[in-house]
Amino acid sequence: MLKKRGDKFAVYITGLPVYTWKSGDKAAEAYAMVSLVNNAYAKQSAVARAFGISERTLRRKQSDYESGGMEGLRSSDGRPRGSKAEPQSMVKAANTLKQQGMNIRDIASCLRVGKSTAGRWTKDQERPENPKPDREARQNSLSSMDKATIDDPENRLLDRMLAREGLLYDADPIFSSGRNIPHAGVLLSVPSLVESGIFQAAEKVYGHIGPAFYGLRTTVMTLLFMALLRIKKPEGLKEHAPAGLGRIMGLDRMPEVKTLRGKLIRLAAYDKAEKFGSMLADSRVKRRGKAIGFLYIDGHVQVYHGKRRVMKTYVTRMRMALPGTTDYWVNDQEGDPLFVMTAELNASLTKMLPVLLAEIRALVGDRRVTVVFDRGGWSPRLFVKIIEGGFDILTYRKGRTENIPKKKFARMSVTIEGREINYNLSDKNIRLLEGKLRLRQITRLSEDEKHQTHIVTSRTDLPAAVLAYRMFERWRQENFFKYMNEEFALDSLLDYRVEPEEAEKLIPNPERRKINKKLAKPQAELRKAHMEYGKASSEFIEKNKGSIEDFKSQQGAVWSDSEA
Repeated sequence: MLKKRGDKFAVYITGLPVYTWKSGDKAAEAYAMVSLVNNAYAKQSAVARAFGISERTLRRKQSDYESGGMEGLRSSDGRPRGSKAEPQSMVKAANTLKQQGMNIRDIASCLRVGKSTAGRWTKDQERPENPKPDREARQNSLSSMDKATIDDPENRLLDRMLAREGLLYDADPIFSSGRNIPHAGVLLSVPSLVESGIFQAAEKVYGHIGPAFYGLRTTVMTLLFMALLRIKKPEGLKEHAPAGLGRIMGLDRMPEVKTLRGKLIRLAAYDKAEKFGSMLADSRVKRRGKAIGFLYIDGHVQVYHGKRRVMKTYVTRMRMALPGTTDYWVNDQEGDPLFVMTAELNASLTKMLPVLLAEIRALVGDRRVTVVFDRGGWSPRLFVKIIEGGFDILTYRKGRTENIPKKKFARMSVTIEGREINYNLSDKNIRLLEGKLRLRQITRLSEDEKHQTHIVTSRTDLPAAVLAYRMFERWRQENFFKYMNEEFALDSLLDYRVEPEEAEKLIPNPERRKINKKLAKPQAELRKAHMEYGKASSEFIEKNKGSIEDFKSQQGAVWSDSEA
């Protein structure tokens, strides 16, 4: 609660005054706003509304407090106009370049400032006779710059000039000591990122992205740091000071939105994302071999809300058909991702399983792996091919199945991953496809003994409780989707470009689907009539068996029952 009495303000939390300040004390007022958000007493939108400011202004105050503490809040309103101090390192660099024969236009371009600013920094010295020196002269000017400028982490002028001249493909990180550096904790993740192999894979697949200050390694590191800081899109960089984020990158500035999007467009133009993903998956398999014994496979629909015509697909979490694309994820037994593949024309799981298994086989070699999926992949004929291909299956049984008598269930316990698991299970063998496919059916009885869940598998070497546990832990993958969507904007559009489908590609005909739907009911009635007719015929033959035998003997011929 925010209260005002005279020239004093106070913020009350659970009835107690926690923050107080006098009218005109902008720093204390800003500290109250920032503390309310940082300590999770109120949401950012509520604080901004109560204090009559925008959320963007509040975020800027948070950034000022993170970078400079209370001093940062006192100076956040800026200096009086005309009193801004010139950056001495930039002034020194500008004058050094001027002495080496570079004109104002080139100095401004190298320092990324306006020509008027560059002219002020160089004190409007006279232009040299040769305003645009050749390449060799520029390189000589770079080599003659003093070492203090070269090693200054906040002034990467030399590296930017080398990149401009086509002599640098990525700026090396240079760090300086300091205190209260915002977001410095992400640097603790660097060893893990290096160990993951992502930088080696990127270099092997893409090589480089041309001469640039922000090269391939820096671009990849930027994306990884953005993920760790929960900056979900390049546009989110607008809410952070480029110099502040650049410091944890070992650079003078973090790439801005336009620069980063340009790098992503260039990388996408190589059309090597699939190869890059496969190489990362291969490194994960080598590092996490024990977790690859069971692989979870499931589809995730990215819903599209734009104006373009996009094929519809059923979204399970929303229980309706919506425009979108379907991605099929393969996760290890701990729920961590292995690789992802986008289905063409929203192909079903039964259509995508052979494609996904071929990719898995290329990654794991001859190792036998158990694939775990839901009822969307149910197809006994497909199961035969999967098992023949060296895989095992673990899935829910689809269709109506008679309940098993309660006396057939037994209490089974097992300790997995430090947890004691207890189930009421029934274990038996079943046959499908007229006996051609032999599988194992494990049925779990709920604690209230009202519901039975049937699991089908080709694994016969593991206890029933272990297989039931692995099947029910499929929710690890569902939790992964939820976490990725909330924390990393998994379903957000990367761009607004449209890729047309191939003109000769066959797609399902909507009109044919409507006709099949209309035919489904009469076809079901016809099958039912055939069953009733066959049952009636069998009963008639059994009832009149003696009369039929007498009739056949009178005719003097041997007839079959159906002919009679």
